[in-house]
Amino acid sequence: MIKFSTKARYGTRLMIDLAVHGKYGAVSVRDIAQRQEISAKYLERLVPLLKKAKLVHALRGLYGGLMLGRPAKEISLRDIVEALEGPICLVKCVRAPSICKRSKECLTFGLWRGMTKVISQSLSVISLAEMAKGIVLPHKLVLKL
Repeated sequence: MIKFSTKARYGTRLMIDLAVHGKYGAVSVRDIAQRQEISAKYLERLVPLLKKAKLVHALRGLYGGLMLGRPAKEISLRDIVEALEGPICLVKCVRAPSICKRSKECLTFGLWRGMTKVISQSLSVISLAEMAKGIVLPHKLVLKL
């Protein structure tokens, strides 16, 4: 079974909440945690990863909190997932063929490489702005290898 970790799922919820509620200023992690019913402590562990990827920035002080690092329409689901999980790759040999002595003659290598590409492309076409509006258009997910 292929599945995203809690980091990717909760981090995506954090980003969507920020896109919805951060239009007029910074949003506290505590408020996001309360709305999303996720531990603030857990979300605080995700913030440095999102900051490093420049998806959010933090403001200190009385009116501090998180703000999107760029407009929601310019942030893809792939950006979020890769910031939290690392590069999308179904099997290790796709990113580093040299780790497997069979990669040159492996009959499944092309399959895994192609599937990785399809998933990456699918995540790339879904913007945070669309997610914040509850819009994910199925026709956008039909991609060619």
